[in-house]
Amino acid sequence: MADQNMAAQEEVLLDVRVAEASNLYKFYLNQEKKILGTSAVIIFLTAWELVGNTLQLINPMFMSAPSLVWKAGVQLFASGEIWNDLRVSGIEFGWGFFLSVIVGVPFGIGCGWYKKMAYIFDPFINAMNATPRVALLPLVIIWLGIGILSKVGIIFLGAVFPILINARDGVKTTPYNLLIAARSFGASEWMIFKSVVLPSTVPFILTGLRLGVGRALIGVMVGELYAATAGIGFMITVAGATFQTDKVFVGILVFAATGMICMEIISRLEARFDKWRVKVGAAA
Repeated sequence: MADQNMAAQEEVLLDVRVAEASNLYKFYLNQEKKILGTSAVIIFLTAWELVGNTLQLINPMFMSAPSLVWKAGVQLFASGEIWNDLRVSGIEFGWGFFLSVIVGVPFGIGCGWYKKMAYIFDPFINAMNATPRVALLPLVIIWLGIGILSKVGIIFLGAVFPILINARDGVKTTPYNLLIAARSFGASEWMIFKSVVLPSTVPFILTGLRLGVGRALIGVMVGELYAATAGIGFMITVAGATFQTDKVFVGILVFAATGMICMEIISRLEARFDKWRVKVGAAA
């Protein structure tokens, strides 16, 4: 509540400052986030270029530079060497994350809605969530082989539990007074779920998706690190073993770009459901 009130007050102050500022300062205030973020990235890349390439303060075998990484990336894409790795990792990530969503969301909602279901499955959910996924990789490979299925399995195991747990806790944190009010008006269980529980749970589900994206990308890297013949993780492993630092950074940037794109998609999806959030105004 206090955070939301402070945010509302800051927005009012920003509107006042914009109204009183010059045109140039107005532009800065309206674009402050983008300007500061872009400036920080430019300064970082410039410093990295100076240290890694221009001044060569660090051995190029251990540290690359933006220009060298760009050159390596252009060569990889132009030669077509990276396309198969992108396709393999994309398939693994897509299927693993998709399965984690279609399993984690309904199962988490079920555990939050039905107490007996939670009593039965919570010990297993908590135990599996606390277990490092790397420890399960040998078993996954034994069960599913060294092909794409084992990678999909480890990605699924990495992403499903954050999604499941957030969906479960979202249902459990539904405001009790809203449930009482709905029941007092004779609403059925389905109506209560559809009109009260689900809107309250959506923000938690979206938070779970954000966490799941990161865990899924970790799963891609871990799966391809141990048993793979293709993929971005495999490319990074081979490049690191042969001290091709430029290619390692290209692979890292591919993972980073994928994560940023997925986060942006989730953010836009979240904006579509913003009207489902409870609106709290500033204190009078």
